[in-house]
Amino acid sequence: MKQADFAPHLTRYLSHYLPVQRNLSSNTIKSYRDTFKLLLTYCRDVKGFRIDRLSINKLNKKCIEDFLEYLSNNRKYTETTYNQRLCAIHAFFDYLQMDTPEYMAICQDILKIPSKTTPDKPATYLTATNLEHILIAPDASTRKGRRHLTILVVLYDTAARVSELADVQVRDVRLDFPATITFHGKGDKIRSVPLMKQTVALLNDYFKENGINPKIHYDMPLFWGAHRQKLSRSGITYIVNKYTDMARCESTDLPERISPHTFRHTKAMHLVQANVNTVYIKDLLGHANLSTTECYAKADNETKREVLEKAASRYNLPKPSAWEEDAELITWLSNLGKS
Repeated sequence: MKQADFAPHLTRYLSHYLPVQRNLSSNTIKSYRDTFKLLLTYCRDVKGFRIDRLSINKLNKKCIEDFLEYLSNNRKYTETTYNQRLCAIHAFFDYLQMDTPEYMAICQDILKIPSKTTPDKPATYLTATNLEHILIAPDASTRKGRRHLTILVVLYDTAARVSELADVQVRDVRLDFPATITFHGKGDKIRSVPLMKQTVALLNDYFKENGINPKIHYDMPLFWGAHRQKLSRSGITYIVNKYTDMARCESTDLPERISPHTFRHTKAMHLVQANVNTVYIKDLLGHANLSTTECYAKADNETKREVLEKAASRYNLPKPSAWEEDAELITWLSNLGKS
């Protein structure tokens, strides 16, 4: 097997396989790239390897496990971030075993490294009142305030990912009936999302105020920042944070952390609460699997349970019996029937 062969394999993987053959988004490729930057830095600074002479043979299961342990212990990675890094490593070695079969044994060992179990956290979303407080925060008497209000409403109404909204061009917006916005999502999957009448009215006014003619300016970004360049993800996040902070003065029950993605969760939860079929919600969000969408229904059921328990706490319901509080007995019952 060749020495110092890691660099050409990684280069081909990141520069050709992921963008050309897999057609992955630039954000996904950057995430994979960052994982290997961390791995190479670890190999150089902790393992003492010459990374310019690094071979696949040195990146065995023990090396990868040590790297992951380093991320957990020294960089204090959460289970979720740990799993993201491991997922990127798994993806590379899965590619490598097909591209270079002589490394299949090493690849198979690494692919057996398990992910960490992560607790299921309910999606953070806004109540109708929370959302109202945020949407009345922009000053609609100013051009800038009207623009920001339009961005916030479109973000909520379409349940767009922040990267999808940043990439929307004027050609992707149809304001004639039936009004839609077309998004180019993960893996360059295309989906069209219907728009509410209020959103259409805001966008019509936005087009008129900014002199946007869809027949002439079709290749312009829908929302732009400096120098008429498309508004960046950080620019959209700044707008969300600005009006969220203003809304906190009026509403004390806003979630602690609100991001552009919170608007996506909010739209999904509001649709679930309106009894919209989860299949339609799946298509709206652009989810590959229905199981991803069903987490919103579960979160809504949990919210309902908490409300019911809070209401029931006013009454003197029976307390748990003594055996239910007996830890030894509960342990015994839990193990009953196990071999």
